Amino acid sequence: MAIRTVANKLKNMKDSLSYGQKVFLTGSLGVMFGLGFLFLYLLRAHTYLTDEPSACVNCHIMTPYYATWSHSSHGRDATCNDCHVPHDNIFKKYFFKASDGLRHTALFVTHNERQAIRTLDAGAEVIMNNCIRCHTQLNREFVNTGRIDYMLAKKGEGMACWDCHRNIPHGGMNSLSSTPGGHAATPLPASPVPKWLQKVIGAD
Repeated sequence: MAIRTVANKLKNMKDSLSYGQKVFLTGSLGVMFGLGFLFLYLLRAHTYLTDEPSACVNCHIMTPYYATWSHSSHGRDATCNDCHVPHDNIFKKYFFKASDGLRHTALFVTHNERQAIRTLDAGAEVIMNNCIRCHTQLNREFVNTGRIDYMLAKKGEGMACWDCHRNIPHGGMNSLSSTPGGHAATPLPASPVPKWLQKVIGAD
């Protein structure tokens, strides 16, 4: 019933518009849709639906993290998403990716990103859960530490994995300036701007 009421209101609104207003509204919606699509294309939004590590370096500030990861033991066996997103269920995984990605984007476009990125508590908890998930046999059978929770470690009731394994897999503190030459090991994406447009704006 509510859907029918909304449909009737929309029909009445449409009928009350003049031909010129309909053309203007249709054109405006087309421009907004086109600009939105272009924005998503320039951001390479579709690459974030995959587990491909090269998607992370769509943003150049991630270059040193990609370079150090690719030369670590984790570079052979784990992708960025293996460590940095939850694996409880697919909804939680993509919700976390989306919210964390939007936060990163907001920081980047407002020039508020740090040169040396640090993980927030929510991200640190995900990372530690994934350490334990991947190293269950080592953690529970060989060293028999049991289930350590990041929030317990934060309260001083245990240690986080990186309290001992600080340099795995990114080799300590990284930034664009502290990992010179990192771009050489990183598959930076080509500019999505067409060549003809690069010539017009003088960016080629």
